This record gives sequence, structure tokens and C-alpha cells, in this order.
Amino acid sequence: MSQARKAAAFADLHRRPELFLLPNAWDAGSAKLLASLGFSAIATTSAGLAFSHGRKDGQMSREETLANAGAIVSATELPVSADLENGFGDSPEACQATIRDAVGVGLAGGSIEDATGRPDQPIYEIGLATERVRAAAETAKAAGFVLTARAENFLHGIPDLDDTIRRLQAFQQAGAEVLYAPGLVRLDQIKSVLGSVDRPVNILATLAGQDFSIPDLAGLGVRRVSVGGSFARAAFGALRRAALELRDEGRFSFAKEAMPYPELAAIFGK
Repeated sequence: MSQARKAAAFADLHRRPELFLLPNAWDAGSAKLLASLGFSAIATTSAGLAFSHGRKDGQMSREETLANAGAIVSATELPVSADLENGFGDSPEACQATIRDAVGVGLAGGSIEDATGRPDQPIYEIGLATERVRAAAETAKAAGFVLTARAENFLHGIPDLDDTIRRLQAFQQAGAEVLYAPGLVRLDQIKSVLGSVDRPVNILATLAGQDFSIPDLAGLGVRRVSVGGSFARAAFGALRRAALELRDEGRFSFAKEAMPYPELAAIFGK
């Protein structure tokens, strides 16, 4: 399926009244496994990708990120939306270049965040943040690419819901097709966001302190739910438990929980 058809299919998922799940893969193998489970689309994860390279989130380059995204695109016929971090540059032009390259590797969509990557000033001021989204949206629209704009306050120790909503509203006006404020943990926060914007909203699930379920989110009108780096962290958690059992107990009962080789071979052989 071409990039254009995948992008159109991904856009259609957001127009349906029901919530859809967008699981996050970190490499081609995890993408193939998720695709085999019947999901309708896949997202990437910057954290999961970084962990798989022995780095922390935010340390992957644009070239590395897009090479990984391209491998995931090639591994499945599903639409893929990429975590494109902050566009790999401060300027609106950097965001445009990232979107152009994302389209070039076959991605159906992707997100641009308003986090700078700098501890002393973690979030772009709202004017520049909005211009970055506007530039990305212009490039995305020409390719049918589904742009998600992220307001990162809550992930960076700034639990300011009013400012987060102002940013999402500005990003909506700038042309973003999907809005996303990762870090929300309460239904009342999510309800406030949904009532303040007129675009599909993605919610990041699996955060500590969240007081809701998928049915709760569906009842509010949330359109899309992703899990960020949680699946990657779950895989690393399983690896650590297995390694500690082997090292400290001299046992290998972990193998009973492992996916059987024939099952993986059948999935990866397709």
C-alpha cells in the first residue's frame, strides 16, 4: 500500500466515532508482532527506540529515527505514525524538513512536540511553538500526512492545564489534525481538554496515577489511545526478570512465559 493510501486510511480512523488503539512499536519485529494481533495502525516510540540502542530518550538523531520508522513501515501494511520528537530542531524550517523526510520513508502520520530538550527552558514559548506546528502542518497537508501536535507541559514538571489547553487550541488553529497532551492522569483533566478543542485527541495510557480505563476514555469521546514507551519497558522488564532468575536462582522458568519459537517464526516469516 502506498504512503498516500496509508495516510488516508490513518486519517479515516480518526473520523470514526469509536476510539481506536494505537500501540507503540520500537522496531520492525515488535511492529510485526503488533500487526499480527489485529490492530488497525501502529505508532513508534522515541523512548523505546532509544532504549533499544542503549540510550535515553532524546538522544536519537533525525536520521536514526527515520531509518527506524522506515523499517517499521516496511515490516507491515498498517499505517504507521512516528514520534518525531520536537522535529529535530528549534526552527519551523526544521519541522518542515522532518515532515518531508517522514513522508519520504512512507509514514502515514507523526507528532511534533513543543519540548525543547533543554532543562533550563523545557518548553518553547507559545508563539514559536505555534509557528513550528503551522510550518509542519503546511508540509503535512500537501502529502495527506496526519500531523499530531503535542503539548508537553505535564511531562516536564509543568502541570498547568490552562496553558496546555491554550497551546492545544493554538496548534489546532495552526493546522494540526490531532492533538495530544501526554501526562494527563485524571478524567476531569481529559474532559476539560476535550471540551476546549475541536480535533481528535490522543491520550497516553499506562502512566502511574491514572484513574481511568479504555471504556472510561471512550465514554468521554477520546478518539485515540497510545502507550508510548510502555510496551518497550515491559519487554525490558521481562528481560530483567528472566536474567535475574537465571543469575540469582539458577532457574529458567521464565522460558515458560516466552513466546514459542514457531509462533515468532510464523509471524516474522510472512
